[in-house]
Amino acid sequence: MGNSIRLFSVKGIDIKVHITFPLILVWSAVQFGLLSGRGLEGAIFGVVVTLILFVIVVLHELGHSIAALRYGVPVKQIVLLPIGGVAQLSRMPEKPIEEFVIAIAGPLVNFGLAIVLAVLAVVLGLEIGIGNMPLTFSRLARASLQSVFAYVFISNLFLGLFNLIPAFPMDGGRVFRSLLATRINYARATRIAVTVGQGIAWLMALWGLLGGGLFIIVIAVFILIGASQEGQLVQLKSLFDGLKVEQAFSRGVKSLTPNSTLREAVEITLSTFQSDFPVCEDDQLVGLLTQSRLIDSLNRLSPETFVGQVMEVDVSPVEPKDGLFQVQQRLAELSLDALPVVDQGIFLGLITSRDLNEAYRLLSKRPDLLAGLT
Repeated sequence: MGNSIRLFSVKGIDIKVHITFPLILVWSAVQFGLLSGRGLEGAIFGVVVTLILFVIVVLHELGHSIAALRYGVPVKQIVLLPIGGVAQLSRMPEKPIEEFVIAIAGPLVNFGLAIVLAVLAVVLGLEIGIGNMPLTFSRLARASLQSVFAYVFISNLFLGLFNLIPAFPMDGGRVFRSLLATRINYARATRIAVTVGQGIAWLMALWGLLGGGLFIIVIAVFILIGASQEGQLVQLKSLFDGLKVEQAFSRGVKSLTPNSTLREAVEITLSTFQSDFPVCEDDQLVGLLTQSRLIDSLNRLSPETFVGQVMEVDVSPVEPKDGLFQVQQRLAELSLDALPVVDQGIFLGLITSRDLNEAYRLLSKRPDLLAGLT
């Protein structure tokens, strides 16, 4: 995730904070200070509890991440956003028990912390707010150990329970799917889980409209979008399952050489609509001139600039036997529209987003359409 600053690393997992993260601190200071009428004391309270809660969010995401590593699933990073944290796994395992453990690990961290905090409250003689919640919350926004402790305890417990709602993208949605997948196939389990999640989201939206507040509506929209994206991702994976690059890539693409000029690339684009160009020397791939790199170079340099001066040289090509779904994920991750296809060092063509979109549309109508094609 771009625009993030690395804070530290745990078990090789980078913990990063997005540049927009300070917005939640500003909002907390305003909410507990200005809007509550508590002034500076409330603002300090808001910033302190928010920072503590995001420490808990990191622990929650580390729960997912460590469970994922246990099953050999690489974890790219954990990013803190104003709305929470995201552990970016390279993939979700398809074995139901593995997905179940990875998904439930986050909320279990919260429940474990709740037990620790409850014991600590007894030792310190502090209220945790469960038996006397109205009184506890009436004393919130005060910069005292009691207020901070009660707020953090209840918020941590809420975070664990909220994430168990059986709706994507919450952990509960993945737990629900994994349980369904022990009885039915993964794609059907996802469709059912997505439908249930969307139903919950619509009920939450109705609740928000009837008086639950804007925050409930925002959560409902968040769930609707997350459920839809999860459904599309699994459908895509299901359709592309078993299909290879050799069945869908573009073979008749034009290549450039390092001595070609940017003007030549523009001329080819205007005459063929090809927007990404492999750069080759004697059928050997040496670079890639993407559309974004071409446009950026034209803004800064002369059209007579050699392609070899601006081409990307660190783009790893794909091979004909690589899976279509994995290639689609690479294109999305790298924010590219095309990747070169190479076999034993020889350039063969490009696999593009357009190729994948066309394959998706065709396979949505006839799943057997590309079977046997090479």
